[in-house]
Amino acid sequence: MRFPKGTKVLWQDRKRHLGLPWSFYRYYLVEKEGEWIKLFRHKGFLTAIIDEINVYRCFDLTLQLSLADKIFKTGTIEIFSNDAKAPCFHLRHIAKPYEVRDMLSSLIEVERKKRHVGITELQSV
Repeated sequence: MRFPKGTKVLWQDRKRHLGLPWSFYRYYLVEKEGEWIKLFRHKGFLTAIIDEINVYRCFDLTLQLSLADKIFKTGTIEIFSNDAKAPCFHLRHIAKPYEVRDMLSSLIEVERKKRHVGITELQSV
């Protein structure tokens, strides 16, 4: 995947089957210095669907590990956001899921503070 000049790929991986990257799903975490950090999901080979989400729009992460994921050291990260088109963004069966979750979590906090974005939580009794 090509990105504009001045962008830096912070992380990339592919969806894995049995621990091996045999898939046409690719994931990228890309930063354009001083402007934005986005997460891209590229699906397809002959035709492609490319989804993106701004990191500051994310508000919750969930790490899911099945028995097969534990065996092959992969995991699925579910990212919840306030984006209308992608309220739930999945990074399916990626390598090193704990490290990726921690990296995403800290980047989300930094971006939200930089843009002065907060979350209002309501509690019902």
